[in-house]
Formats: sequence, structure tokens, C-alpha cells
Amino acid sequence: MTFRKLLVAIAVLAWPFHGVTHAAQADAFPDKPIRLIIGSAPGSGPDIIARLIAEHLVNAWGKQVVVDPRPGVAGIISAEQALRANPDGYTWLLVTSQLFIATSGVYPNLKFDLDRDFPSIAMIGLVPYILLTNPKLPADSVPELIALAKKSPGALRHGSGGTGGGEHFTMEMFKRAAGINIVHVPYKGIVQALLDVMANQIQVSFAVFPVGKPHVDSGRLRALGVTTAKRVGGLPDAPAISETLPGYDTFGWYSVVAPRGTPEAVLAKSSAEVLRGIRQPAFADKLRGHGIEITAGGRKELDQFRAQERKRFTALVKATGAIAQ
Repeated sequence: MTFRKLLVAIAVLAWPFHGVTHAAQADAFPDKPIRLIIGSAPGSGPDIIARLIAEHLVNAWGKQVVVDPRPGVAGIISAEQALRANPDGYTWLLVTSQLFIATSGVYPNLKFDLDRDFPSIAMIGLVPYILLTNPKLPADSVPELIALAKKSPGALRHGSGGTGGGEHFTMEMFKRAAGINIVHVPYKGIVQALLDVMANQIQVSFAVFPVGKPHVDSGRLRALGVTTAKRVGGLPDAPAISETLPGYDTFGWYSVVAPRGTPEAVLAKSSAEVLRGIRQPAFADKLRGHGIEITAGGRKELDQFRAQERKRFTALVKATGAIAQ
């Protein structure tokens, strides 16, 4: 028997055990801590949601889940970090709309393909952005903010968690729809941007509901509106921006993925447990308390959603010209 034939024979004999090995991995999974990487700073929306997911998994599996913030470049750094990890099921990535925006043409020459390199685990849900201002700003509504910006083009400044991020892109859509000029000031995280809005160093910013609402409740920031087509229950007095700018409708979202090469059986087990948690009334109530519209999609549903969002964001990036320099 030639060496080539010997290799083929070994491969054929070994193949039936390949599925057995992966099944055994899934049965034993998890037997050590899981690392859940996020692309935002502590205190951000992804950080809040990731810690809720981690809390459920610790209770369900009895293994530690470490939330690992890797902020920077609209989540791109977090994806690069996750892709370098061993794809054994113990490294997950919280993928948000922010990272989808950044990888839809905002940042060229990426070292990864988000659609190809990260198989889906589960979809968590959708979240509105809140349009926030310093309470001292002489604008108590969306129409008044637009009028103020038109009166002094370029005088107002808005913050974001970084160029190409969700807050930046949401404001670009708002400026385009309103026909105004507000200067962008990028930060290393949305928490820092909001602190400067409170200090009146900048005047306005968008932030996802779980980050912005506590500051509205405390009176440190004013909510002028929400980005979804309808008002949201947690802020019933904040109008939908579409009430002033018809057709304006955007939202953030949260999902969980893993690096390419993660065993299918482990992906399936992980997906089932995340979805089981989301569907539990107590966990669902916590998510809704942070303004999350729960979708609880499995792997197939998240794949379909990601394909739709890729088309949507690629078109919007081209329309707004939001390209990182």
C-alpha cells in the first residue's frame, strides 16, 4: 500500500469518530469559563446586556462567564480579538448593529469578514436610541433642536462612542433628514460622550435606551425623542422622531456569535440555552426594563436577520457617505 493510500484509509476509518468527538464535546460543554467579548466600554448598552446574559448562563451551567470589554473602532477590535481565539466554544462575541454598520463600508480593508467568520448563536432583541441633550440647551423638542441648528450651522456639537458607531450613524441619518449641520466629536465610548453632554462641553448625543434612560430619569439629560417609528413604553413622553421627520426609523440590536470553526454541536447547545434564558419571564422582564424589544431568534433566524441588515446598512452607508477617513 502506498503512503497516499494509507492516508486515505486512515481518514476513512477515522471519519465516523469525527461526529462522535463533536457530540462528546457538546455533552461536556461547558467545563470551564466562557469569555464573552464586547466591542464597547463598561457601562455601555452591550456591557449591560452581556452581563444579563452572563448572569443567566452562570445560573444555568454553573460556570463563570467573563464579560471582556474590547472597545475601539466601532467594535472592530473586539471582532479581531475574538477571531484570534481558539474556536472551541469558549469564546463568544456580542455582535451589535454598531459593528454591522462599521463593516458595511464605513471601514475598508478589514482583517475579517463578519458574515463569513462568525457563525450565529442567538438573536437577543432590538433597542431604540434616545436623542439626548443638555437640559440647559434652549431646545425642548425635536423641532426646536432643528431650528436651533439651522439658525447657527456648525455651532452645535454631538458626541458618539466612535466614528462609524451606532450613535454617529444615527445622528448622520438625523442630520440628513433634517437638513442641518451638527459637528461630530468622537469619543472612546458613549459613556464619556454623555458625561461631556452633561458638562455642556458638547450639546447633544444619541444613546441606546439602557444607557440613556437612567440619565433622563435623574434629570441630568433631556430626552427629545426616540428613533423607532413609535414611542416606547419606558419613555412615553418622548415622541418618536418620525413625528417630526416622517420616515425616520432606526434601532440598535444585540446578538451573540462565535468564531468560525466552533463545533456545530456546541453552537446548537449554546443557542438553545441563550434562547431558554431570554424566554424566561424574569430574564425577559429585565431585558424589557432596559428597553429591549425581545426577538429571541435562533441560529437560522439570526442568519436571515443579519443578511437583511447587511443589505440595509450597506445602502445607508452609501447614501449618507459615512466613510471613516
